[in-house]
Amino acid sequence: MMGTRFSLVDSFTDRPFAGNPAGVCLLTLPRKNDWMQSIAAEIGASETAFIIPDWDGWMLRWFTPKVEVDLCGHATLAAAHVLWEGGFLPADSKARFQTRSGVLTAARRGEWIEMDFPATAVGEAIAVDGELTKLLGAKPVAAWDAGWTRLVELNGERDVREARPDFAAMAAGGWGSAIVTARGETPGVDFVSRFFAPAVGINEDPVTGSAHCVLGPFWAKRLGRDELVARQVSARGGAVRVRVDGERVKLSGQAVTTLKGELT
Repeated sequence: MMGTRFSLVDSFTDRPFAGNPAGVCLLTLPRKNDWMQSIAAEIGASETAFIIPDWDGWMLRWFTPKVEVDLCGHATLAAAHVLWEGGFLPADSKARFQTRSGVLTAARRGEWIEMDFPATAVGEAIAVDGELTKLLGAKPVAAWDAGWTRLVELNGERDVREARPDFAAMAAGGWGSAIVTARGETPGVDFVSRFFAPAVGINEDPVTGSAHCVLGPFWAKRLGRDELVARQVSARGGAVRVRVDGERVKLSGQAVTTLKGELT
């Protein structure tokens, strides 16, 4: 009997061994949560996507090595890439996913894949003090609550690159995740960011699509433009094109498959 199809895809990059790796498991029948969680832990990528055919497209779920999450950009990009690459979807058809965050779609735009995600607005300001500086290993300019995460603006791109968070203190202090960001200083890059989520087993995520659902509206308002180019400046790094469209954010990236196989 044939096992479950599995791929490892590097997302938000046009070359292998960069961007953010995501596992993608193509299922033919629903599987139990414990099984999917065990597979995600075994694969060890920051997220693994599980997709199964549905009457209106595909069901899509995402698991970190520790928990199921409500939204994941790079694993959605990887899942769409696998469907087109494997011939499960015609090249000119949209990928349509039923998820815990509602219906998400992805479409091919030349060498890029554009995803349609919900926008997230920042909320109340968070006090900037010595404790926050110590926690993030960088001096904040300002910080806000953003619902499922927290957004922290730093003084410049160098500060974002050199931030050294205390991950144990973040997890213990109730900081499930945090985005640090600053205006871009590299030509052609509007803003940069990094994303930390130690509470769900990911100290630093290499490139985070869902974080740009917060970053896109934030920087669009700051810079006065709806179309932006972003760079997540983790060790692996990755590029994200962002287009803010009302209450939606269109995120575009490229993807490269590095491994294919079967889960036995």
